Amino acid sequence: KGTQRKHCINFLLRWMVLNKMRGIIVMAATNLPDILDPALTRPGRFDRHIVVPSPDVRGRQDILELYLQDKPVGSDVNVNAIARSTPGFNGADLANLVNIAAIKAAVEGADKLTASQLEFAKDRIIMGTERKSMFISDESRKLTAYHESGHAIVALNTKGAHPIHKATILPRGSALGMVTQLPSQDETSISKKQLLARLDVCMGGRVAEELIFGEENVTTGARNDLHTATELAQYMVSNCGMSNAIGPVHVKERPSVDMQSRIDAEVGRLLREAYERVTHLLKKHEKQLHALANALLERETLTADEINKVVHPCQEEPQLPFQEEAFALT
Repeated sequence: KGTQRKHCINFLLRWMVLNKMRGIIVMAATNLPDILDPALTRPGRFDRHIVVPSPDVRGRQDILELYLQDKPVGSDVNVNAIARSTPGFNGADLANLVNIAAIKAAVEGADKLTASQLEFAKDRIIMGTERKSMFISDESRKLTAYHESGHAIVALNTKGAHPIHKATILPRGSALGMVTQLPSQDETSISKKQLLARLDVCMGGRVAEELIFGEENVTTGARNDLHTATELAQYMVSNCGMSNAIGPVHVKERPSVDMQSRIDAEVGRLLREAYERVTHLLKKHEKQLHALANALLERETLTADEINKVVHPCQEEPQLPFQEEAFALT
């Protein structure tokens, strides 16, 4: 900032001029290209910009094959399936995945990497480390089971929601339980319907607590969900022009008092509407909610296929397709 920023820019400019005279090519990397000083990016300086996004499914498969090439791999490992199930992972994430799986194999005394070890590694990265020694009361386990089931049932029955990856009531990281979702393909843009579906899934845990245990017994476990939902609604209104009341505009960083008041009103409206939709949905699919919560209490962790098998007998109508955000009870 201030003087130091100017000194740094001047140093880089002098350095580039000197190195250009010596025939040296100067390259730099940044995660914040928008805040670079224009003096650095004009022609003749850092004027060639190469964007390096997270790899797509083909890139992830190539990276995984690179990191697995010097390791013995079991016949049950499908590298393409792993690549498809890790959208958003970058090269470092994939290297970490293979490393965690290799450590798991060494601990188990296995002579080859297996699909289950790679799945364990993926869950460790996405969901965090299990805290098996943490004591959880029966009452808290039941509340967590219904909270996470609320997220899952909303995701299962809402068009535009991402497919479920897993649901668990085992404490991981700072969360007492978690439902993780993975997009079915790499996303290049997100529709309003998909954003509204994310709002609804965020509300699922809080509404499930309220319906099952009563409004007076709602816990603070949904605070992260509500924070995520509020940030998402704010993004829809202020950045994406998805509010008729505000219009198709991108609101500047520090809006006027009047504009901020209108934005707050629209954010509140989106959240209330999501709450009402989810309340109606969970009342309609109450059998699914109870069945999934009981299954989680019995087995603690369920995959997408296992969740489908649990809720399928309780369906009143054809199930919508499964739709990695993580919704955690903390």
